[in-house]
Amino acid sequence: AYRGFQGFLPHRHQVELLRRSNHQIRHSTEYSWLIVRQNSVRTLSNSSIYLQKSFQCSRMLATQSQYDGTLPTNLKGPIKPVAFTKNLTFYTDEGKKPYEKDSSTLRLTKPLEKPLVLIFAWLQASNKHLAKYAELYLDQGFEVLTVHITPWQLVWPVHGSQKVAADVVKFLSNNDIPEGIVLHGFSVGGYLWGECLVKLHAHPSGRRTLEKIVGQIWDSVADITEIPVGVPHAVLPRNPKLQTMLRNYISYHLKLFHDEATQYYEQCTHLFHHEPAQCPALLLVSKTDPVGTETANRRLCGIWESIGLKTTLKCWDKSPHVGHFHKHREEYVELLLTHLRSLNLPMYNRKAKL
Repeated sequence: AYRGFQGFLPHRHQVELLRRSNHQIRHSTEYSWLIVRQNSVRTLSNSSIYLQKSFQCSRMLATQSQYDGTLPTNLKGPIKPVAFTKNLTFYTDEGKKPYEKDSSTLRLTKPLEKPLVLIFAWLQASNKHLAKYAELYLDQGFEVLTVHITPWQLVWPVHGSQKVAADVVKFLSNNDIPEGIVLHGFSVGGYLWGECLVKLHAHPSGRRTLEKIVGQIWDSVADITEIPVGVPHAVLPRNPKLQTMLRNYISYHLKLFHDEATQYYEQCTHLFHHEPAQCPALLLVSKTDPVGTETANRRLCGIWESIGLKTTLKCWDKSPHVGHFHKHREEYVELLLTHLRSLNLPMYNRKAKL
């Protein structure tokens, strides 16, 4: 039953999953949905081939460009993505010199002279989509750095998302960014920032690094309990039948691989909720989002307010997951700019004095 999901699994985990699955199917009814009637095996097999190809493609996203169309332009001309690491990408104006770095420390040869926005992307986000947000920030005078993870890196955090988080923390710790840092995260980007928080809280200079962050925006941020809903939606957006199969697998994965995966999700969720960066936050949600639900985000807002974190929540009546900007563009931009101008950013303070 696990064969369709081999794109997610290293070989040693495939063997372990098969061993555990056989044992649990014999001795427990907890995962009885895995027992497939003989007359449906052929259908499952065909679907599994499709799933396997889909997940193999998703793994390739960690090492190849996600460019898919014409990128927007800002006041200074075309915007282009510039790879920094496999999972980190700068967005910059056409013709700007590359961001040179020390590969071992990720320290930039030339320090950033502008504030930095760090965008934590949603699953399967394309350069074309992320460039629309980069355009907003570039026009405001920010440097823009995006970070993404693949579905495989999400479900195998030790060998996936935690390595990406280590690069993010290394970059933030080893670079002086005197103009300040703003976080803008989408969906599972909240979880990835949670992995960063784990490493920052364990690092001697982690607190000093967190003090560089002056503001945060979370769009459709997904609670850990919604991973079985969010991942199928991102990987197989137009195939409800296979979404159901993948949702069942991920639910099983979370139960079976507690030590390899689920315990880390829980730790990250706790830190994201109870020990966040101490700076004003803006939460952007909708009542119709099945992944970044209104209930979960209002609970998060309540927790943050209870620990003294200034938090603003905007909830639209209707807009899709990570689709608020597209659906409510003018209001979204107004909320974003109002939030940015309320932050302790030297750039805006200087403009206010003029």
